[in-house]
Amino acid sequence: MNQSLIRCGWVNLNNPLYVQYHDHEWGVPCHDETRLFEMLNLEGAQAGLSWETVLNKRESYRAAFDQWDAEKIALYDERKVAQLMADPGIIRNRLKVAATIGNARAYLKLREELGGLDAYLWGHVDGQPVRNRWQSLADCPAKTPLSDAISKDLARRGFKFVGSTIIYAYLQGIGMINDHVQDCHCHGR
Repeated sequence: MNQSLIRCGWVNLNNPLYVQYHDHEWGVPCHDETRLFEMLNLEGAQAGLSWETVLNKRESYRAAFDQWDAEKIALYDERKVAQLMADPGIIRNRLKVAATIGNARAYLKLREELGGLDAYLWGHVDGQPVRNRWQSLADCPAKTPLSDAISKDLARRGFKFVGSTIIYAYLQGIGMINDHVQDCHCHGR
């Protein structure tokens, strides 16, 4: 990890996982269905918490939720929910766990109808990431008309924990929106 590189101000430089996420994932266009599904659920799990908290638990989430296999998650029963609620490696919030199961079911319907999250999401931007040119973190909005529209449509399709602010963070995380500030070494990629 190169400490001398300039990074966005939200990165905790003392957490190698966070630096790795900033440098190699955040703002990088993602088209992998499993990761798109994972990130949608992790962003929802983050509601009311810090992203760093969720990021630190990501590997535990992967193990707990069958490597984000939506077909398996959609079949979870009360016994599996009880197991998840006892797992200290994830955020043990009953509403968020239930949302993940419901999101798996909604995702499977979306995948059948539209081909998946990749086609659905990237269709909103004609396949091209939005590249913003913020001078500082303070310039970056919490939500936009794009996140409003996607949020509203996902909610209509049965997804939970998909408010506009959560969706904006999701779009940043999956690289549909590149909000690296201008002096960040990742801005130009």
